[in-house]
Amino acid sequence: MKSIQEFLSYISNLDIRLWLDGVSGAPLEEVRLRCNAPQEVLTPVLQAQIAERKAEIIQFLKQVNSAASSTVEAIQPVPRDANLPLSFGQQGLWFIDQLEGGSAAYNQIFAIQITGLLNVTVLEQALNEIVQRHEILRTTFKSVDGQAFCAVAPQLNLQLSIVDWQHLSKTEQWQEARQLSVAESQQSFNLAQGILLRTTLLKFALEDYLLIFTIHHAIADAWSSAIIMRELSTLYEAFSQGKPLPLPELPIQYADFANWQQQKLQKSDFQTQLNYWQQKLAGNLPILQLPSDRPRPAVQTFRGATTTIKIGADITQKLKKLSQQEKATFFMTMLAAFKTLLYRYTDQEDICVGTTIANRHNRDLESLIGYFLNTLVMRTDLSDNPSFRELLGRVRDVAWEAFNHQDLPFELLVAQLQPKRDLAYTPLFQAMFVLENVLTEEVKIPGLTLKFLEMPTATAKFDLTLSIRETEQELLAKFEYNTDLFDAATISRMAAYFENLLLAIATNQEQRLSELPLLSVAERHQLLVEWNNTKVEYPNSCLHELFEAQVERTP
Repeated sequence: MKSIQEFLSYISNLDIRLWLDGVSGAPLEEVRLRCNAPQEVLTPVLQAQIAERKAEIIQFLKQVNSAASSTVEAIQPVPRDANLPLSFGQQGLWFIDQLEGGSAAYNQIFAIQITGLLNVTVLEQALNEIVQRHEILRTTFKSVDGQAFCAVAPQLNLQLSIVDWQHLSKTEQWQEARQLSVAESQQSFNLAQGILLRTTLLKFALEDYLLIFTIHHAIADAWSSAIIMRELSTLYEAFSQGKPLPLPELPIQYADFANWQQQKLQKSDFQTQLNYWQQKLAGNLPILQLPSDRPRPAVQTFRGATTTIKIGADITQKLKKLSQQEKATFFMTMLAAFKTLLYRYTDQEDICVGTTIANRHNRDLESLIGYFLNTLVMRTDLSDNPSFRELLGRVRDVAWEAFNHQDLPFELLVAQLQPKRDLAYTPLFQAMFVLENVLTEEVKIPGLTLKFLEMPTATAKFDLTLSIRETEQELLAKFEYNTDLFDAATISRMAAYFENLLLAIATNQEQRLSELPLLSVAERHQLLVEWNNTKVEYPNSCLHELFEAQVERTP
């Protein structure tokens, strides 16, 4: 690899990220080059190569950073004495809420397990400081002449609901907690009134608590969950020790981003991006025809459930190695595997799958709570029964193109395409794929340990959503499905087939999609051998002799 661009491209295919500390005004030798990657990926040889080319890499990244900074328009605060616009994402959620009459489909649930001697008063103080820091948590939506605007309350006191379950056994406590989480996911918010955030503190023991958050997506996304946990731990530590406010004032708020987004669209290459998506999603878009257990309702209810399986580290490493060999990211490989599963279930050769991007390109947005996600449609041609390696190449090309045209808001794309509306289906795609970034799983502060936990829900935004999350030991593959269409047993079987597919892909990528086995070895033996083991001994006699013998037995 002669050029630094080639070298950086190579390590990016290993899912390694490089970034700089102290670039601004610092001498080159004082700049620290930081790297995040699993130890088994960041080999000693690669570490030596990075160290050897450190100066060259830093110089290159500084140039790129400088060029990028000059093209990124700064987000400026806007006056609060006029109507504040919604972001495009909020406009889409507002429209769905008006259409569905207060749907709970866009509630998000997460929890923080707290271990230690908790001061509930200080916890509530820290929560209210977060609400005060972030205007979006004090935001509701008002309609003026049929158009929606943001309404920001100058101050809002968050009431922490406390439930004491110390009298229950450990098993009963977690059973009740899961039931509470499901109930919370089904309880809708009124977007025009009150607060769009609910918090419940469950007390299991003197030093064992569970803090459950229920937040409407119009004011927060998954990235926001990590911000809440980080700020909560920082503020709690400071307030419990009588220290002053430790967090700097935020330079902008979400409403400033929403206004900037509206203005930016008028100045950017909107038409170029729109032309790409109009060409990519031209014609009659395919509707994913997954075989269901029940007929599809005329109107979606968004009732759902989840099934999670674990994918071993051995398969994961083989798939990462395949990604490296094919100059694809791990996201692309897992998306191709998911599309293979859908192809095997539907036999459709034109499949659209949605995915989300963080959409936080500006540095000031990285520390803001809010709904920044944008949705991209990955449309892939699976015709001619390609090998998995060939399909991965197709998915890779589609994904890179989509990422290069990711700035067009999905809600605006739907409005421009004007697909035929059917209340039984979501527009443009019916299945979603997400490769989740792992949140900080555990934070320790004096006297307390905070650990992020996922909680069960009872909603599903699409027919099927596959979320992949990597832990230190394995992959977690979560299937969220619409319970109006599918039984739990059906999705459990689908999840097992997906695991079998991944094993087959990791073993032999040259197999054509139709040849990749869905069944495990044990299932194939049961189907082909055990269930066909119907042979019985037949007497060596003619038919009329058997008839005569039967007559004699039962005249």
